[in-house]
Amino acid sequence: MTDRIGAMSTSTPPTGPAGDPGPGPTGARRDPADDSPAAEADPEARHEDGGPADERAEDRGAEGGHAEGGRGRRSSRGSGWMEYLVTMVGALIIAVLVKTFLIQPFYIPSESMNPTLQVDDKIIVSKLTPGVFDLERGDVIVFEDPANWIEGDATENPTVRTRIMMALSLVGLAPDPSQDHLVKRLIGLPGDHIVCSASGAKVQVNGVEVDEPYINPDGGACQQPFDATVPAGSVWVMGDNRHASADSAYHFVRGEEAFVPVDDVTGKAVSVFWPVRNWAGLGEGSDAFAEVPAAP
Repeated sequence: MTDRIGAMSTSTPPTGPAGDPGPGPTGARRDPADDSPAAEADPEARHEDGGPADERAEDRGAEGGHAEGGRGRRSSRGSGWMEYLVTMVGALIIAVLVKTFLIQPFYIPSESMNPTLQVDDKIIVSKLTPGVFDLERGDVIVFEDPANWIEGDATENPTVRTRIMMALSLVGLAPDPSQDHLVKRLIGLPGDHIVCSASGAKVQVNGVEVDEPYINPDGGACQQPFDATVPAGSVWVMGDNRHASADSAYHFVRGEEAFVPVDDVTGKAVSVFWPVRNWAGLGEGSDAFAEVPAAP
């Protein structure tokens, strides 16, 4: 801040013979104005010695600093909220993209896949299959209900879990409960000839009996005899707990729609991720079909 009054003069006034007070001890004349009451009363005159003028200037500067600091803090808080919002939106977009194109979690609601999958297991499903990778016999797959295999509508009288899934499905973080996804093991590809000669017998695929180590040993491989050829664009699926699974074989022997369109396949289950005690990969089923030839 610029002071309104300049520094006091210290130049020597000219001397004269009459009325001259004479030189002082230092050879400089004393300015009469220095002895005036105005000089003593005006505090601004003492600013060079750190008087009140400087103190008020410092106070005004401090007040300005505090004001600028307050604005800086408010700006910092606003910037922090904006960064938080951008981070959350970015994370949501990434989650939706991952769910749409890469992977999606599902939980197991029934015993149809015991002992491979237990009730309430959480699994990771790769959405790169089918598409980037081909489906294979022995894959554990998740698909949309092809022909009302699941009775009723899960959203009519939703449980707490269903309500949560319905909410998450709106932003793509969970499957839509109204789509009624199922999980089974893929046994037959398009064109495959699937045969079971008797209840409890082994399944034959293209003339080769398949030794299936993953099924529930208490129930056997077949519920009832059947002989089916998988149409183009569809697959044949069965649960690992064969006598507790409403699968392709179950619906086929009842004269119902038994095949799952490939377009309805959501993806391939690759692992159990929860609970921790059930951690396991799900990619070894194809070994059982190593000797099965291609469809005729």
